[in-house]
Amino acid sequence: MKIVMMARNPDLYSHKRLVEAAEARGHEIDIVNTTRCYMNIASRRPEIYYNSQKLPIYDAVIPRIGASVTFYGLAVLRQFEMQGVYPLNESVGIGRSRDKLRSMQLLARDGIGLPVTTFAQDPKVADEVIKLAGGTPVVIKLLEGTQGLGVVLADTNRSAKSVIEAFRATNTNILVQEFIKEAGGTDIRALVIGGKVVAAMKRTGAEGEFRSNLHRGGSANVVKLSSEERATAVRAAKSMGLNVCGVDMLRANHGPVVMEVNSSPGLEGVEKATGIDIAGKIIEFLEKNARKGATKTKGKG
Repeated sequence: MKIVMMARNPDLYSHKRLVEAAEARGHEIDIVNTTRCYMNIASRRPEIYYNSQKLPIYDAVIPRIGASVTFYGLAVLRQFEMQGVYPLNESVGIGRSRDKLRSMQLLARDGIGLPVTTFAQDPKVADEVIKLAGGTPVVIKLLEGTQGLGVVLADTNRSAKSVIEAFRATNTNILVQEFIKEAGGTDIRALVIGGKVVAAMKRTGAEGEFRSNLHRGGSANVVKLSSEERATAVRAAKSMGLNVCGVDMLRANHGPVVMEVNSSPGLEGVEKATGIDIAGKIIEFLEKNARKGATKTKGKG
């Protein structure tokens, strides 16, 4: 099988592991810098160029699109889809997961557990938004934030209003969410591949930090999921339309609640915490499913 990976940094742990896993199973794999690809959008003859050369038609594409280049990355991925190349994750699914508001709406539509989440345009309704979220403390999130950046915990009504007004003054879209105190600064990431949870880890925030992201000094350990947590992770992946994703959940008193569905989950933390060959399982999924033109949306949507 001939595979192409869209990735701007080939030296990241996750990208090196995917290359190792692909080559170990006898496949060819090329890495292309997403932002250096360019396209000829010709009728019935979609082409992609890289380093002044037309790319061949691959069997599968692994999109590892950074959040900062989502728009252009999805355009390139759609071009691969229109060529009939099988995507590990489809452009439509990635687009849904990257839009925090849209993803929350889809999860809510499908009855998946969520923290109470509110959204408004007018900062004058800050009091009502905070009240809808259950009152302070509340978590205020930038819609475009990643890796824990752009996430603020506001302990009082006054501080919450100040943060909301400050963000809205810069025309920045935010979500205001209920703070799940009982989670105790920990969350769970479940890795879903092909509709099954293949690994899970519990992430714990650094001392005095309510965010548990490993990029912010958190630690990770293997964790056993309940049947409800497994089912929630699988349903969340299906709701987004993702074959491979990391589903981040909190253990609330009323059951698991989904915080985010990550369409390009990092592999280092979960592989080291669990000892499971996630990269190998991803390549195995492609082996079983990659067929020309098997993309459900074929670049549409």
